[in-house]
Amino acid sequence: MSARERKEAMARAGTLIKALPWLERFHGTTVVIKYGGHAMTDEALRHSFAEDVVFLRYAGLRPVVVHGGGPQINSALARNGIDSTFTAGLRVTTPEAMEVVRMVLTGQVQRDVVGLVNRHGPFAIGMSGEDANLFTAERKQAVVDGVPVDLGQVGEIVEVQVGALRALLDDGRIPVISSVARGDDGEVYNVNADTAASAVAVALDAAKLVVLTDVEGLYADWPDSDDVIDRLTTDELAALLPDLSAGMVPKMEACLTAVRGGVPQAHVLDGRVPHSLLLEIFTDEGIGTMVLPSPHGTTE
Repeated sequence: MSARERKEAMARAGTLIKALPWLERFHGTTVVIKYGGHAMTDEALRHSFAEDVVFLRYAGLRPVVVHGGGPQINSALARNGIDSTFTAGLRVTTPEAMEVVRMVLTGQVQRDVVGLVNRHGPFAIGMSGEDANLFTAERKQAVVDGVPVDLGQVGEIVEVQVGALRALLDDGRIPVISSVARGDDGEVYNVNADTAASAVAVALDAAKLVVLTDVEGLYADWPDSDDVIDRLTTDELAALLPDLSAGMVPKMEACLTAVRGGVPQAHVLDGRVPHSLLLEIFTDEGIGTMVLPSPHGTTE
């Protein structure tokens, strides 16, 4: 071994040993990851995300993936000549659009994620929120300028049954969940994937919720500054929510709900950064924005 090769090997060993405290801390814990945005459409990032999830599994964590599919749904709706509009950051979903949403999420995006993960071993199993009554939802209405707005077949999760999920995790599998739910009325609902990931994290008593997005984190004073808030409490986040951009609201609300529901920490990460998931979990520095409980321990 040359001096250069020895130096490179030592650097790799150093990186691994620095991860030891985090491996000890998170071994055996459940981590829920909301997968979406650019990380889902860029070929190299899709592969690196699958590698990260498998790494977590081999490192002794219990990863659960909850995915959206906005870009793929937009493309499919356009191909079918179906208009797509958003209100308060949520897709207005007509019955015609719901058929496409369900098909794309469970038949295309989920299959893609499962296939990429399973190149590394027989780990990933796809689920919809309809399977084993994982999600039960009710019709959701948005409020815009104080006026209720009908979003169509958009659901609000009212119940999560994680028995099947726990069985898969106990068997060493990696659940990959599509954010589609069924209501007690038999209706099928499109559920925001950020919200779904938060509900799963709370129901599974997860150690961490990670939301991948297309920005570096929560900006302190956007658009006047691109400084990212490293960490903030639930009370601080609740105070900021009314002034956030529509696209960030569901993500930060998901983090707020998860931490107030008992998840020790929630993170918003830039999914455009290769291996951002591993950087967050296994390094001292971390990246993105972390949400922590307020000091008085509010759990609303």
